[in-house]
Amino acid sequence: MNATRRNFLTLAGGLGALGALGCAAARQSQSQDQPQGQPQDDVPSVDLKEFESLRLDTAAWRYDSDNDCYYQLGLTYCTKPGNDSYESLAIFVPGAYFDATKKGDTYSCAVRKDATVGSLSPACAPAVLPINSLRLNAQSSPESYSFEGLSRYLSAGLVYVYAGFRGRSSGYTSTSKDMVLGGAPWPAVDLKAAIRYLRYNAASLPIDPERVMVFGYGAGGGLSAVLGAMGDSDLYAPYLDAIGAATHDAEGEPLSDGIYGSASWCPITSLDTQDSAYEWMMGQFADADTRADGSWTKLLSTDLANAYGDYINAMDLRDKDDEALTLGAVSDGAYLDGSYYDYVMGTIEAAAADFLRSASWPYTHTPAQMADPCFPGDPNLKREAEQEVGSPGGSSGAATASPSGVSSVSSTVYDSTTAYLSSLNEGNRWMTYSASRGRVRIASLWDFVAHCRPATRPVCGFDMLDRSSPCNQLFGIGKESTLHFDAMVGGLLSAHHDSYAAAEGYEARYADDWDGDLAKKDAFDVSMTERVNAMNPLYTLSGRYDGYGKAKVAPHWRINSGLFQTEMAITAELNLALALDHYQGVSDVSYTPVWGRGFELAERDGDAQDKLVEWVVARCPQAVSEVDSSAG
Repeated sequence: MNATRRNFLTLAGGLGALGALGCAAARQSQSQDQPQGQPQDDVPSVDLKEFESLRLDTAAWRYDSDNDCYYQLGLTYCTKPGNDSYESLAIFVPGAYFDATKKGDTYSCAVRKDATVGSLSPACAPAVLPINSLRLNAQSSPESYSFEGLSRYLSAGLVYVYAGFRGRSSGYTSTSKDMVLGGAPWPAVDLKAAIRYLRYNAASLPIDPERVMVFGYGAGGGLSAVLGAMGDSDLYAPYLDAIGAATHDAEGEPLSDGIYGSASWCPITSLDTQDSAYEWMMGQFADADTRADGSWTKLLSTDLANAYGDYINAMDLRDKDDEALTLGAVSDGAYLDGSYYDYVMGTIEAAAADFLRSASWPYTHTPAQMADPCFPGDPNLKREAEQEVGSPGGSSGAATASPSGVSSVSSTVYDSTTAYLSSLNEGNRWMTYSASRGRVRIASLWDFVAHCRPATRPVCGFDMLDRSSPCNQLFGIGKESTLHFDAMVGGLLSAHHDSYAAAEGYEARYADDWDGDLAKKDAFDVSMTERVNAMNPLYTLSGRYDGYGKAKVAPHWRINSGLFQTEMAITAELNLALALDHYQGVSDVSYTPVWGRGFELAERDGDAQDKLVEWVVARCPQAVSEVDSSAG
């Protein structure tokens, strides 16, 4: 299976990455799609005015003279929006990129092609899109302007685009009695339409249309990964058509929704296997609450952990030396051996060693937790966060919250490496550090989890037994606002019904609940399986899935995660990085698990957004057209 499908990807992935070579090369390749000598009459015709209503009004720019920023708000990015508040965007442009003429309260702007901001110019500048939603709540387009937080992006020459999108659930607005559809795959669909809108209007914007980059955190980071892995995928076609997303520009050239780069912090992704991954990495080592001996969910926990081992062994994951990564069983049947297990442990140990080598002592550890919002662009979100923090019950105990997207609790100060290790090893010496070799050894995954990453979710913490999680909302359909979606759990409930029924707490309806929900289709006659696939970046990156090689994949990736966070297993992000490393056409993958950090914008050092901007700029060199002209 494996070699054949990987060889196929050499062609498929390579074609998908051609856009990364630069905007001029991309435009040239488009013009060459027409075979020489073919009569124009044989080319399928398109309506060149079909998306004329999406044309950007270049005379409607507003200007912030204090910060030298041109901006437009409330730009609807599809012709048949389900909701204007969500399916619209705002654009913020560095002032140097435009030649402007004042006309009343607005400005008529044309791209100043010879402008530079930092190392960038309009020919090579990227458009960057934040996904400012931790749990995939709907993201509204900004209704008012604030420059706060935008300086680091615009001063580096980036064009900042804040696009609204529908969130994880359907609902109603105060202005209409009609339900606004939400849930999978609408968040991805809306952002794909926004990306096409930018390319439709590329001639009026100071950007390289090939260089659209998306970043997010938590479930928003998972959505960034979906957009990076599933450009132009057919899975979204009926949804994009339903909202009138642009399919071609004013010259009739097709528009892509693939992106140039994806960045994420603690991405919640691969929801088809998150329940089993959580039990393999963390749940199988717990023995309280839903994992207490005698409970049926303890049996399910064990079965899910073992099922994940089978899943990994079918994935054809490989390390940088192209050696297969698999799991093997130990004496009690648990999958806690093999090259994949060693790779996970090596990843954790390397992160710990990096921390200990670079830490400055005394070291202050302050646990932190992400909250909305993290990124700038919508001043309403900041005001709401400030009101929530200042309200009764807005914060409790030793925790302090901030509208910058981080909540933190009490700090602990460690005087030295020895003091830090002694604290971790209290009662059980499970971690050692050789300063001379710069290496860490951890006794077992069990020890790491027990001391640093204990299970905090119950068994089926993503696809909850009572359908109460945000993920259940994500896969709801219309008025059935929450549904089961995890086929692996459903299969185990059917296969092990008798053994579960003999244990404490089992209800016979569980298997029927899963079977019924998994069989449901949405208004577009799309199955639950297809909707889950549409939110899984591995669907197009791994030969285990039917979508392998059937999308345009971003060439540039940045994935950061806190190793101490307990929201999910490390395996989803690790598997994503491994798959990307072996996908033809992916240029670079920066995967950084950060020791000592939790569910936050985890970085080894520095400010997370500053690090993001540095990463973006480094991947946007001089455009091909500029290189050609300077050489001539």
